[in-house]
Amino acid sequence: MSQTTAPSPRTTVKRLPIRASYDREAIRSILDEALICHLGFASGGQPYVIPTIHARRDDHLLIHGSQASRMLRTVRTGVDVCVTVTLLDGLVLARSAFHHSMNYRSVVILGRGLEVIGHDEKLDAMRTLVEHVVPGRWNDARKPNELELKQTMILRLPISEASAKIRTGGPSDDEDDYSLPIWAGVLPLTLTPLAPIADARLGAGTVTPDYVRRYVRPLAT
Repeated sequence: MSQTTAPSPRTTVKRLPIRASYDREAIRSILDEALICHLGFASGGQPYVIPTIHARRDDHLLIHGSQASRMLRTVRTGVDVCVTVTLLDGLVLARSAFHHSMNYRSVVILGRGLEVIGHDEKLDAMRTLVEHVVPGRWNDARKPNELELKQTMILRLPISEASAKIRTGGPSDDEDDYSLPIWAGVLPLTLTPLAPIADARLGAGTVTPDYVRRYVRPLAT
């Protein structure tokens, strides 16, 4: 049986709570499918929201960037952060403009990040990030050297204060509007990879790996 994450007062969904989910596997699957997260923090009294790469390992979120990143240098000091992820699944076209919507799956995580310090732990975190984006790539790619490791910062954020919000299904029109001769329904949207484009300096005879030719995001269950 799937476990739930008890919502805190800060992560309890108040607007349309019927769409809320505190199921741990639902939260994990959304994080695993998404390629980009947005990290919000405040520095010097100024709020910032920065898009970045993430990956999940068990009940922690890994966030990757440069040692020169103001975002990561600020977050590693222990400031409160808000991380959000959104997957767009479709456009919901209602008969009235007011009831137009979108089908989506989103996650909000609140907490404080810690820097990944140890050499082996940091290298393993980088592997997790690469494999999150392109499963199978780590074994093919050259591994980071010591200079590259020093230039990279990775933060670990616990997924302990989190909630998901999900909308599915068709439009919800006012009863009087159902008789209007206006098309209504859902236009599904998906992330679809196109044909790979080889690098101009690719060595002759280099074969495109299967994980590139058949690339697909893991789908939330």
